[in-house]
Amino acid sequence: MIIAVLLLITGHFIAMDGLFVLSQIPQENARARVTEIIQRISPEERLFYLDDYESGEVDDSFLTLLGESIIFEAEIRNGPRRGSTVLAEQNLGGLSGESQKEAALGDRVLLVNFGYGWFYNGHIRTGFLLGLGVLFTLCVLFFGGKKGFNTLLSLSLTCAAVFAVFIPSILSGKNIYLMAALVCIYATITTLLIVAGYNKKALAASIGCISGILVTGLISVIMDNLLSLTGLLDEHSRHLANLPIGTPIDLRAIIFAGIIIGAMGAIMDVSISIASSMWEIREKAGRISVKSLFQSGINIGRDIMGSMANTLILAYIGGSLSVVLILSVYSNSLMELLNREMIVVEILQALAGIFGILSAMPLTAFFSAALFLRDKKQAKI
Repeated sequence: MIIAVLLLITGHFIAMDGLFVLSQIPQENARARVTEIIQRISPEERLFYLDDYESGEVDDSFLTLLGESIIFEAEIRNGPRRGSTVLAEQNLGGLSGESQKEAALGDRVLLVNFGYGWFYNGHIRTGFLLGLGVLFTLCVLFFGGKKGFNTLLSLSLTCAAVFAVFIPSILSGKNIYLMAALVCIYATITTLLIVAGYNKKALAASIGCISGILVTGLISVIMDNLLSLTGLLDEHSRHLANLPIGTPIDLRAIIFAGIIIGAMGAIMDVSISIASSMWEIREKAGRISVKSLFQSGINIGRDIMGSMANTLILAYIGGSLSVVLILSVYSNSLMELLNREMIVVEILQALAGIFGILSAMPLTAFFSAALFLRDKKQAKI
């Protein structure tokens, strides 16, 4: 555990070296509660004092883009301005780029001040998420006991590896392929050692899981070249490509990282399930041959394979459902839809992950049989 934390801290400092940070406009953020709705402002009223509008040079399409606004009073709930009341504005749709929930009396909202007034920056949602997180923690501890605590510990280390090491390493110009592989290996080993313990079961599951991840990564690299991917999937990837950073972000490497990190959980689940089941067979069956134990692992893996493949496919479909619906509306044919890079990458993620599961299954069974019956006195002759 101490070694895992030290590795995480070391990796964080290495990843932060040369980190790119985009200069932000000076701004002040505050949590507030809406105390009074003052008025609604139409686009015409907002443009009333503009010369172009008065001269008739602003058309209706621009007014539609501008949208309506709400002016409201809000009480600041944090920081040096706590207790003071300010006027704020919320743009409804239009230039905000999305349909927002209107601020209402008593709502808790986020406000931002760029130096020329306060503006609505979204409803505060963290409180409800924090409550759900606390409930999740209590349930895991109640039903899992010590194992539940180990689960939360391993989950914390995995999230820290992604957000404190992998993300900064991308922005500091590190090799994305290498960092993604190292983060996956770190997360796999620490999770299995913490959850399963320091034993042959964890070792066999780790070897099988890492092997499956490597197969997933290899397939991703091969198909990346065959499919001529660019990495420009949506507006977010285009923003990444245009960042004024010394070392441009490799968008194709981002696809690779997303595939192996996304598949890691399912592959790990398959590996530890097979290793745990084979360990129980070895403990209860007494003397058993390596071949019989290996065959039992294969049979267990076949039962797990179907459900895990469905889990992986459905997770990717659910995550990209909105995108698929939008592209389906604007696509003239199924072939055109399937050739869009965004859809191609989603399919590649699912298939590469399934190949990782398929490869982890026999490898975990093989290493489990070899390690569990390494002592010849326990093996059937």
